[in-house]
Amino acid sequence: MNNEFWSLYHGGMTDPRLYIRMIILLLMLGVTLVIWFPVIDISPATSSNLVVRFLDVGQGDSVHIITPDGYELLIDGGSSAAVLRELSDGRNFFDKKIDVVVATHPDADHVGGLVDVLERYEVGLIIESAVVHETTVSDAFDDAANNEGLDIVIAQAGQIIKLGASTTVRILSPYGDSANWNSNSASVIVQIVYGDIEFMLTGDAPKGIEEYLVGEFGELLESEVMKLGHHGSKTSSAETFLDAVSPEFAVVSAALDNRYGHPHPEVIERVEEREIEIVSTAVEGTIAFESDGREVWLVE
Repeated sequence: MNNEFWSLYHGGMTDPRLYIRMIILLLMLGVTLVIWFPVIDISPATSSNLVVRFLDVGQGDSVHIITPDGYELLIDGGSSAAVLRELSDGRNFFDKKIDVVVATHPDADHVGGLVDVLERYEVGLIIESAVVHETTVSDAFDDAANNEGLDIVIAQAGQIIKLGASTTVRILSPYGDSANWNSNSASVIVQIVYGDIEFMLTGDAPKGIEEYLVGEFGELLESEVMKLGHHGSKTSSAETFLDAVSPEFAVVSAALDNRYGHPHPEVIERVEEREIEIVSTAVEGTIAFESDGREVWLVE
């Protein structure tokens, strides 16, 4: 301990200069505390627009939706805890709630990170595919959901989820009993609707499912923003589906130089032929859109 403080505490010295030095030291300490312990702003972030963020989780999918009413929807969580970093960016430190989590299908690059999300956040509802796909990762996700005692809804085409007064989530697929389907084919496909603006999010659904949707829904598939299915794999993004959705923006959610070659050159060619703007998490990192219900734009 500094001898001057010790002496003053015990009344052993009465030299006024020591008191002056003590005041100076305390002032210096006060400045240090301000530097190392800044004031934390806990006021909630608000926006009058819909915000849709395609999170940079490497080779995987994760989409975070925040409505103007303050509701939050998380679709998939990538393969690791990297999703937590992205969710915390710009977030109120004390905000630990996500209203709805959608697990499109139980592949590791979609539900692996959701295990960490369920541990860190208070989740109101889980919507998931019925497909049976037993792996270590999918079992861990199921265990985490059951341990939290969460309400779980099996996705079925025709379901509609209202996120407050402004935003609607339409489930377009799967239809019927998908328990024994191929995991990708059983992907939960959702369309986010806010005013005149739509986002089409298809998980890893292959061309066969996309073409089925075109036959079922036709022009209703039209959406301004589309996440290219299966990270831009050539197994997805059928030409008929691209034409029906007719997006302004196509998002690729993949890692840079990934071993799968996503996005595939054939898919990029199909998209560019239609003059659709392509954005990729591998290049841009997390990609954010905002919409006022009439227009949609990329957030710089």
